[in-house]
Parts: sequence; structure tokens; C-alpha cells
Amino acid sequence: MNKMRLIAILILVCTLAAVILQNRSPVQAHFLLITVEMPVILLLLLTAGLGFALGLLAALFHNSGGKQQDNDHKEPRP
Repeated sequence: MNKMRLIAILILVCTLAAVILQNRSPVQAHFLLITVEMPVILLLLLTAGLGFALGLLAALFHNSGGKQQDNDHKEPRP
């Protein structure tokens, strides 16, 4: 089991290294009135991080909204 974990980690590290090495060329990113030149890998990481953060926020708001609805529909105690 420990060997399989090590092999999986090595495969992920090698794949990540290949993606980084192949996406070092600069690209222009336009956002509203700003144009920024950055490596493709940085743009990919920023986009993935932003998507992860938005998904996390959406899940948190969805979970907290469900808890409030449960409290609103409870009958008062005598």
C-alpha cells in the first residue's frame, strides 16, 4: 500500500513538471481595461484557484442557507 502511494505521488509530480515545462511561454490576459502578460501556467493556476475558491464559497453559502431554513420552520415550544 505504501509503495502504491509513492508511485501515485511520483506520477503526479512528473505530470505537474511536464505541464509546467510545456506552459512557460508568455500570454496576454485581458481583464476589463487591464492587459497583463504572464506565463500560461500562472494563468492556469490563477484560474483554477479562483474556481476552487468560488466553488468553496458557493458550498458554504448553500450549507448555511439550509441551516437557516430549518430553524425558521420549527414550531415554537410551549
